[in-house]
Amino acid sequence: MSDEEHHFESKADAGASKTYPQQAGTIRKNGYIVIKGRPCKVVEVSTSKTGKHGHAKCHFVAIDIFNQKKLEDIVPSSHNSDVPHVNRTDYQLIDISEDGFLSLLTENGNTKDDLRLPTDDNLLAQIKDGFAEGKDIVVTVMSAMGEEQICALKDIGPK
Repeated sequence: MSDEEHHFESKADAGASKTYPQQAGTIRKNGYIVIKGRPCKVVEVSTSKTGKHGHAKCHFVAIDIFNQKKLEDIVPSSHNSDVPHVNRTDYQLIDISEDGFLSLLTENGNTKDDLRLPTDDNLLAQIKDGFAEGKDIVVTVMSAMGEEQICALKDIGPK
């Protein structure tokens, strides 16, 4: 036995995968799927009949949850597809910095300062206007596959 201590670099996640496998035939509309390495929300699924060589195919039409691009994929229904772990978290807005980053309050009282203002003009205007008026704003952050983006906001009244 050695008396020396071992130091390990701590990582943000506990080695958890960013995706999990799910049989393509069980993925439904409004579910999530990874197409071309991007997390997407399924908007349309059509399944073809089994052909001469035996596999029914699922045709997925999905929209990237971060940049709203439309992507399509065709997968045999018996094969596995990657499904992203998608989380939504609410944070209270504390401040907006001049360089476009938000200062957010987490549930445990810490601050989160690594999120940019959203690129969606409507959401951007709502956040800036509400903050300028001194309202208490709660933003909803969607995270999947190592990316995070503000997807919604709630006004919880004046400060």
